[in-house]
Amino acid sequence: MAGMTSHLKIDFVSDVSCPWCAVGLGALEAALRRVAPDVTAELHFQPFELNPQMPPEGQDTFEHLNQKYGSTREQQAQSREMIRQRGAEVGFEFSPEGRPRIYNTFDAHRLLHWAELESPARQAALKKLLLKAYFTDRQNPSDPEVLVRAATEAGLDAVRAREILASDEFAQETRERERMYTDAGIHSVPAIIINDQHLISGGQPVEVFERALRQIAGAAPSSLSVA
Repeated sequence: MAGMTSHLKIDFVSDVSCPWCAVGLGALEAALRRVAPDVTAELHFQPFELNPQMPPEGQDTFEHLNQKYGSTREQQAQSREMIRQRGAEVGFEFSPEGRPRIYNTFDAHRLLHWAELESPARQAALKKLLLKAYFTDRQNPSDPEVLVRAATEAGLDAVRAREILASDEFAQETRERERMYTDAGIHSVPAIIINDQHLISGGQPVEVFERALRQIAGAAPSSLSVA
């Protein structure tokens, strides 16, 4: 493909309450910078809820992870430090104290669905701002004020964002999109789907993403099937 530019469609299936999704996104973006300008891509952020039954008030993080995985405070601190280091390697800052609570993220996904309709670039900006709000600034990603502030900073209309959050707009579309990916066999995130065909799972290192992007971009068009 010497001298040619390949354009990829990338669906990034993730949750704004998933630390490995922040790591994976940072690594993917770093890989995309490495392969540019030979390979370009448009990112679309797709919804996945790690805790769809989480009540509005959320749950204490230690309590939640202890119930889910049986992890001790020491184990959680070690895991948090490992994730913090991985984030730092790709330019994402995790608060050393970690996130105080786990929250419901459905409204965040509804807002991201709307943002994609407005502009994929603004959706990407909103996604990154929501990850920062939660993991860096320790804010509540289910709080309408936090969501509207992030939407405004991403260049989206604040009044429209408030309207959506005050209604159930895009709820059906978001749930349908979530079902589509779980029905396709995705049960952990991040899940990165390239050209509707190639799946990369987890918060992989930059080199893994870079190698995959180059391999997929180098494939002859006839060898790529359309899902």
